[in-house]
Amino acid sequence: MRKRILSAAAALAFTTAATAQTKWDMPTPYVDSEFHTQNIRLLADEIKKVTNGQLEIIVHSGQSLIKHPDILRAVSTGQVAIGEFLLGQFSNEDPMFEIDNIPFVAVGYEQARKFYGHHRPYLEKRLQGRKLRLLYSIAWPGQGVYTKTALKSVDDLKGTKFRTYSAATARLAELLGASPTVIQATDIPQAFATNTVHAMITSSATGVAFKSWEYTKFYYLTAAMHPRNVVAVNEAAFQRLPETTRKALLDLSATAETRGWTMSQEREGLGNKMLADNGINVVEPDTGMKAAFSKIGATMLVEWTKKAGPDGEALIKAYRAN
Repeated sequence: MRKRILSAAAALAFTTAATAQTKWDMPTPYVDSEFHTQNIRLLADEIKKVTNGQLEIIVHSGQSLIKHPDILRAVSTGQVAIGEFLLGQFSNEDPMFEIDNIPFVAVGYEQARKFYGHHRPYLEKRLQGRKLRLLYSIAWPGQGVYTKTALKSVDDLKGTKFRTYSAATARLAELLGASPTVIQATDIPQAFATNTVHAMITSSATGVAFKSWEYTKFYYLTAAMHPRNVVAVNEAAFQRLPETTRKALLDLSATAETRGWTMSQEREGLGNKMLADNGINVVEPDTGMKAAFSKIGATMLVEWTKKAGPDGEALIKAYRAN
């Protein structure tokens, strides 16, 4: 009799564990209109549906739960189970978090996707060291330069206050002779309105999201780099999920990655058009300007390779070999 009671209790406990609902709060720095956030919300809807509600991801957009600079640490420590962040935001912590911010290494979506294929194993290893599992990574549209006035050459950026969002973009500003000024995406309009910054490098997607036509007049299509966002999960939280839920999350994350890259490329074309439709001069840089930017990119790559050591050298060599 006692054995039957214990067996029944064990069966009840198993059933309860198998059907228990897990809710994860997920911070992301970006507003709801941003394609990265839209993609995350699709993932959240899909995982809830596929698992019959066993896993629910509650998305907190626009830095409403945790500020961007704190998201990596929050997921690593288990404060939240999952989060999204711009990899380059944490480039001071590891050179491998910075490489997609080095301009003119991988220009355009084809090269950016190819580079990600080589970079991903190194990135996974670094995140594992922080008790994180990489779910997916998606590129932003190519980064261009916004200014209030027309540029005759890159020399016109000397002395300007240049909005940056990572150590690499700060170094780019320095090499341009500008003063780097760290401003979060949500604070861009106010920064321009108060003359805290005069120029910036970012995507057409961000330019549209924050109505850049209200405070800038020119957008130069440098396509300097395609910085990537990362969606990562705390490894311990991931392992606490039932095996079927873990598999579903990994499968749906792979789908979200493919979808997100497509959304990014579509957003670039739409963003460029919307900038032009709202009065911004969308300009293709001339040969001299492209050469000047490329020279700066080459300098930054040499600096990065020295910091990254053997892994950095191996990554660049593999990427350039095919």
